[in-house]
Amino acid sequence: MPTTVADLAGQIRPTPVVAVTVGFHGDVHRVLLKRECQLPTGSIKYRTAVGLLQDLDRRSPLRPGTVVVESTSGGLGCALAHLLAPLGCQLIAVIDPKTPQVTRRELTNAGVHLHCVTETDGYGGYLYTRLRLVDELCRANPDYRWTNQYDNPANPRIHQETTGPEIIAQGGPLLDSIYVAVSTGGTLSGIAAHVRSLDRPIQLVAVDAEGSQATTPQPNRWRHLPGIGSSRRAGQLRADSYDRAVHVHDAQAIAVCQLFHADTGIRLGGSSGHVLRACIADLAGRHPPAQPLCVCADDGERYADTVYNAEWHAAAKLDTEIADGMAALRREGLSFSLEPA
Repeated sequence: MPTTVADLAGQIRPTPVVAVTVGFHGDVHRVLLKRECQLPTGSIKYRTAVGLLQDLDRRSPLRPGTVVVESTSGGLGCALAHLLAPLGCQLIAVIDPKTPQVTRRELTNAGVHLHCVTETDGYGGYLYTRLRLVDELCRANPDYRWTNQYDNPANPRIHQETTGPEIIAQGGPLLDSIYVAVSTGGTLSGIAAHVRSLDRPIQLVAVDAEGSQATTPQPNRWRHLPGIGSSRRAGQLRADSYDRAVHVHDAQAIAVCQLFHADTGIRLGGSSGHVLRACIADLAGRHPPAQPLCVCADDGERYADTVYNAEWHAAAKLDTEIADGMAALRREGLSFSLEPA
């Protein structure tokens, strides 16, 4: 564990890429999955947390007793708590009812002070409500430090420096498309900054949730899963951050997660289901990618009571759509198998 902020960058190690054989519409494709669940706190948000804390410390040193505040759907909060504890700092996490119980317990056990908003923002989520509470907390307590994952350039910078180079090295010379889930836009923007600098013909696909406003305006629709989508335009995205955006419904993402688990025994996280579903749709297109790579932000550990819980499916009124989606994909011949390491 790091004991100074200077030690943080050394905690990021390259995450593995696994090759998956995907059968679909009678054809066989090879898809790469970059498994960010192998980072210390099980999520790609660990990288983001490192970048944000390094930035805070550069502007004013993080000393023992410092209180850091952030609005989070869960993954970033867990990473910040993990990194702040040995520095003697405290985290206040502003969450909402979508934050899974597994994640809440993890945050509470890490000593994080939780503030849960309950008022929706009218755009399929709670983002504006969470940000309003963050602002109120910081105004009432001027010594609090806000990492601000939504607008801080340190967010995309850490992905430009780490995630992007790893993807290029692991994807190899045939890599022609990268699929990335979008929320704040920091991950995709950082990856894009590195990829564009290489002048390689690699397509960058922004994967968004149906009803989200992160990439392009959408009809307002309730979003069930955390970690993907946003109630507003993703502030970290630039015009050249992606070539196109794809919106995937939560039920379709969950259907893919369920089928992938049935075939491989691996539970993907919710946003990973969105990303893989977007990739699968392209595999059935007229010009399928030759070597696609999907950035899987986390695994299914924090989604046991949502993505992998039939009672939650029914309570969310997604059960019929998920079952129909799974059946339709199987009829189209969808299957997964892991290639030998």
